[in-house]
Amino acid sequence: MTTLHAPAALLDDGWKPDVAIDIADDGRITRVEAGAAKRGERLEGPVIPAMPNLHSHAFQRAMAGRTGKPSPSRDDSFWTWRQAMYATVERLDADAFEAITAQAYVEMAKAGYSAVAEFHYVHHDPHGKPYTDPAELAWRVVGAAATAGIGLTLLPVFYAHGDFGGGACLPLQRRFISTVHQFERLCAALARGAAEHGYVLGVAPHSLRAVMPEELAKVAQCAPADAPIHIHAAEQMREIDDCVRWSGERPVEWLLAHANVDRRWCIVHATHMTVKELHDLAATNAVVGLAPCTEADLGDGIFPGEAFLLAGGRFGVGSDSNATIDPFAELRQLEWSQRLALRRRNVLAGASAAPLGETLWRKAAQDGAQALGIAAGRIAPGMRADLVVLDVDDPALAEQPLSDLLDAAIFGPCRRPVRDVVSGGRFVVREGRHTREQDVLRRFRAALSRHAQGSA
Repeated sequence: MTTLHAPAALLDDGWKPDVAIDIADDGRITRVEAGAAKRGERLEGPVIPAMPNLHSHAFQRAMAGRTGKPSPSRDDSFWTWRQAMYATVERLDADAFEAITAQAYVEMAKAGYSAVAEFHYVHHDPHGKPYTDPAELAWRVVGAAATAGIGLTLLPVFYAHGDFGGGACLPLQRRFISTVHQFERLCAALARGAAEHGYVLGVAPHSLRAVMPEELAKVAQCAPADAPIHIHAAEQMREIDDCVRWSGERPVEWLLAHANVDRRWCIVHATHMTVKELHDLAATNAVVGLAPCTEADLGDGIFPGEAFLLAGGRFGVGSDSNATIDPFAELRQLEWSQRLALRRRNVLAGASAAPLGETLWRKAAQDGAQALGIAAGRIAPGMRADLVVLDVDDPALAEQPLSDLLDAAIFGPCRRPVRDVVSGGRFVVREGRHTREQDVLRRFRAALSRHAQGSA
């Protein structure tokens, strides 16, 4: 057993001083004592629950910051960005894929994410041929998570069609495509490795564009009874219009009517919903997976956050395209988008009297853990010991009252709020540095160099 002693920690009933956290060898918290005598390792700052990252496409870290060149027609959108993404993935071999994923995961750990749900849809080699081991690239994701030391919820993606109603896939989508039989084999292989490698296994039908209704039912059955199911829905208005032409229903509306959506599900984006849809979705106890920085980058639109939360909806945040890897920035963008849309401040505070930053962090951490299928998001017995030690030497956090720390970290001029990170009871970041960051960066640079040479 390990004991960590925090000068202060954010517990279920608020900030408490002198908190001793006992952690079993399996990485679970066994006891939390506030007002405790000093024992165990003394932490150098106040402690909050670490954030689960509920939506990542880690390989897209390779194109972060490289999509700002405007097209001659000036009609840039999600759909033109998607073409750049296809061109990126077309050239990545398995070694580069793992190196890029490991870099993304190290950056996640340093930012305060302790676990990630990887929405993993690249399955085949650059020619679209299955690897000898159909789980080759999934194992590379597993290896990258082990290197970074963060928890993993692995979501193999079923992707069979290029548009609603079974439309043909594009040539550049060839690395994603599977039959139901191939997908069943992939899930069976990954199920055999879950206990050994310590990941949670779920499934991810990519979207209603990519999956027919009969396939969706079979894909959901590939997951264990209590496993997470994630799907993209209602990210773009064009997607909604196409879905209505195909089915007569909007994407979220269709899922609620036909897919038995419940608390296992995470509806990723759900940017464009009617009032009825958001109330009906909230009633299922499913989680909406938000990636506000990516959604802003792609011009998706603004999620109806206030109405959804007032309806009792659940949400978490993720890094999605990994152009931004920072849970504090995701929550800031989420709240600021509401302010711009509604022309008010502190929109997402709800009925809580707590400072807004604390309210947002707690909710995203707890609901995000639900989406990952893990016991986390709180500092309490039975939870994974996933902890962030805040850096009170950052000028934005220096001398802040405890009640204002998360407001300062999210909405203030804080650039490096994270000092240490514990994932599953083990330190993966100390004093802002990851234990493997130099080796991971070296391999990342080599992968990008090979990628650039391949595109020349």
